[in-house]
Amino acid sequence: MPTVAIMQPYFYPYAGYFRLFTHADLFVVLDCVQFPRRGWVHRNRLTAADGNLNWLTLGLAYAPQQALIRDLQFAPDAADRLREDLRRFPALAAPQAAARLAELPLLDAQGSVVDYLETNLRAVLRTIGARCHMVRSSSLAIDPQLRAQARILEIAAQVGATRYLNAPGGAALYDAAAFAARGLELAFLDPWCGDGASMLERLCRDDPAVLRRELTAPSSAG
Repeated sequence: MPTVAIMQPYFYPYAGYFRLFTHADLFVVLDCVQFPRRGWVHRNRLTAADGNLNWLTLGLAYAPQQALIRDLQFAPDAADRLREDLRRFPALAAPQAAARLAELPLLDAQGSVVDYLETNLRAVLRTIGARCHMVRSSSLAIDPQLRAQARILEIAAQVGATRYLNAPGGAALYDAAAFAARGLELAFLDPWCGDGASMLERLCRDDPAVLRRELTAPSSAG
């Protein structure tokens, strides 16, 4: 696996996130880290009827402050709440949206949250005709004491990568010399200049072939 991307699993993130799948040989779902409650793991913003962005949030069962992403569970009524919340967003109710949504496991919000997120990420890739190997960091023997860059380096080493690909926003987080010392090239995607809408919204209004062309467009990272 020469090129690996490692990222927390997000709930229908913007299209630029999916470039990590189309430009890497392996995507590691980073689920062995603390759940960021103000992040994008369990929520995203979509366009509401008034044209403003509103949160669409998954209903999670109670989890302690230090809970890891891999340990998150859905609340018993999560699927019903999600079905009701989707009605707030016109793009998801448009005539062409019904067929697209039917292809996604969007409403299967039960049990393990990371199972759900990974399944939906795979469904997006399938819909746009892209493929990428995927594993979870929790399936690897990662020392829980490792943090930040050290954890990423260990994950990359364990999957046999020679190159680590990250989103452009992570450029300030990593030291290229530290990666080189482990035999790893550090690379970043070009800044995303496309539509920043949630992929859920874009799948309901844009042709999958158009999305695929956007996500597979060449990057200076290769």
